[in-house]
Amino acid sequence: MKRRMLFLISLMFLAFCPTILVAGDFDWVKDFNIRAEADPSGFRARLAARFKIGDAEINTVIGNVEKPADAYLVCRLAEMSSKPVDYVVQEYRSNKTKGWGVIAKNLGIKPGSKEFHALKRGDDLYVDKDPGKPKSKGKGKK
Repeated sequence: MKRRMLFLISLMFLAFCPTILVAGDFDWVKDFNIRAEADPSGFRARLAARFKIGDAEINTVIGNVEKPADAYLVCRLAEMSSKPVDYVVQEYRSNKTKGWGVIAKNLGIKPGSKEFHALKRGDDLYVDKDPGKPKSKGKGKK
């Protein structure tokens, strides 16, 4: 009976494990989504300016992902891998439950590479993350 119970618990863990991995891929995603969802038109404008894409491409990406951070990551991975956005969207749709690490690897971005570590560190869409922090460490006039 105990073996069967452990087996069932193991199966449940494996069933939910991909969801946990996706949510825990990048620490910055939650704050990113909050900011983007608070200002959807501003987010679209930032996405367009950052990746130099038009409304049609933005609509394709946003219409095929779950959250704003997913849209950003699709565009960023397309840029990093030199693959078309549509190709990365298909990769996302096929492997989103496996996590961004798997998606990046499938696009030719190695998990330990500096490019992948840049993704883990954060986005470059919202560069003003801490507006209260001074921009430089230089000395001002007295």
